[in-house]
Amino acid sequence: MAVSIRLSRGGAKKRPYYRIVVSDSRSPRDGKYLEQVGTYNPMLAKDDDNRVNLKEDRLRYWLGVGAQPTDRVARFLDLAGIRERAAKLNPKKGEPGDAAKARVEERAAKAAEAEEAKKAAEEEAAAAAAAPAPVVEEEAPAEEAPVAEEAAAEEAPAAEEVAAEEAPAAEEATEEKPAE
Repeated sequence: MAVSIRLSRGGAKKRPYYRIVVSDSRSPRDGKYLEQVGTYNPMLAKDDDNRVNLKEDRLRYWLGVGAQPTDRVARFLDLAGIRERAAKLNPKKGEPGDAAKARVEERAAKAAEAEEAKKAAEEEAAAAAAAPAPVVEEEAPAEEAPVAEEAAAEEAPAAEEVAAEEAPAAEEATEEKPAE
């Protein structure tokens, strides 16, 4: 028979309370146990003395006869100084997953492309500012402006003449209808 020292859950829904029990490893979590050797109340503050209560002499006995504590109970025993727990080394514990790494690489690639585009735009702007500006003669625009005004003046009378010619014809048509 393999004996384990483990937690047995009690308490209400969303209000857990655990007994630290010695039981057969094949028995159900909250089922029959051999002996209760302590309690654990996770609802209390971490610095509260009543959060974990252990019967030290009974725990030492059961550890002496070969009972194996679960990881959580081993932590409690280590804090109480009953049994030292070897620290576990998990080098990948804080490392992000493959999908997160891929997202980081994509963001870095997009940021690098944006930086390159920004530098290229700055270089083009600097090149445009450094290049000599084309020399524009000031006389040419002054000559073009009167030509544009003359063209507009020529078009406007033509439009007025067409409107004047159409208007009398429309008036004559309206005068004839009532006469009939």
